[in-house]
Amino acid sequence: MYGAPVADDHALVERLRAGDEEAFMDLVARWSPSMLRVARMYVPSQAVAEDVVPEPWLGVLNGIDRFEGRSSLRTCVFSILVNRARTRGERERRTVPFASLARQEGEEEFAAVDADRFVGQGDGAGTWAAPPVRWWEEPERALDSAEAVERIEAEIAKLPETQRLVITMRDVEGMSSEEVRSALEISETNQRVLLHRARAKVRAALEDYYADA
Repeated sequence: MYGAPVADDHALVERLRAGDEEAFMDLVARWSPSMLRVARMYVPSQAVAEDVVPEPWLGVLNGIDRFEGRSSLRTCVFSILVNRARTRGERERRTVPFASLARQEGEEEFAAVDADRFVGQGDGAGTWAAPPVRWWEEPERALDSAEAVERIEAEIAKLPETQRLVITMRDVEGMSSEEVRSALEISETNQRVLLHRARAKVRAALEDYYADA
């Protein structure tokens, strides 16, 4: 859905090297919306993000003959995008390097569930005082609710930059762990911690939404 399968990557690269305009335009149409969302997280406005997105495509056109296939083509494109967006964002405003933010956040204490959700003492100590709402047992209700989708999007928007970017690339854009790590230049541990924390916060928000519904 989000890019050519790994097995087809070589064939795709060969089509691009041969000047296949249809293959190139198909990639632009499929990947650019995701690229725009990722770029927007680094720069202060939608207009600046729109300026950044074409740059990786120019890199593809100018450098496809030198592409060695050490990573997937999509990983390469998104790596270029992140570097360009990060540089542009730093011009617009001073920022802390993403890898540094990721390390800092990964070292901070975090509780996926509030302590007051559990019984604190007695025979039931450590068990649920307020069990989670099992909204996942009603997938149709979750998927059909535009309000729930809006709630999820709103909660993602509230997340710290590092968590917001990782959950967007993994769960919204469907990128693999390897693609995200390569594009953001972070470790597997940091990527896993950031994704877990982001998912926990969004899940808690959705649980609250169904508890009130």
